[in-house]
Amino acid sequence: MRRAALVVVVALAAFTGAAHGQARGLNFPDVESQYMCVTCNIPLAEAESPQAERERAYLRQLIADGNNEAQIRRAMIAVYGEDVLALPPRSGFNLVAYVVPVAAVLALIAGLLFVLPRWRRRSVAAADGDDAAVVGEADNVRLNADMARFDP
Repeated sequence: MRRAALVVVVALAAFTGAAHGQARGLNFPDVESQYMCVTCNIPLAEAESPQAERERAYLRQLIADGNNEAQIRRAMIAVYGEDVLALPPRSGFNLVAYVVPVAAVLALIAGLLFVLPRWRRRSVAAADGDDAAVVGEADNVRLNADMARFDP
């Protein structure tokens, strides 16, 4: 019982220590990937302009000052405007950028759920030898006549 309690305490200490350390130390490449160069209109990680260098220096300073991601985001928007964000804000017309892909995937799934049972019934009917279900009666007569003509 004591051993189990000790294991739980050590695991909790390790978890909280790791979570605290991760919250404290932001990874610059991860933070940088969330922003754009406001003059080049390309991701900040790929931009090579003087403006991009200034933005990177400002980001590094914000991280060094101990700001969290929300504080950094607010500071970047305050200095460079909404254009600095790599992803559009989730409000207003920009919400379309988030909703349309999800709606398209859901529509595709619904379409597949509608079509797949029909395809399955069709393939099962063909496997059972029920040619009338797959081919119309007139086509079946013509097919049999053509096949009889080629059989020796």
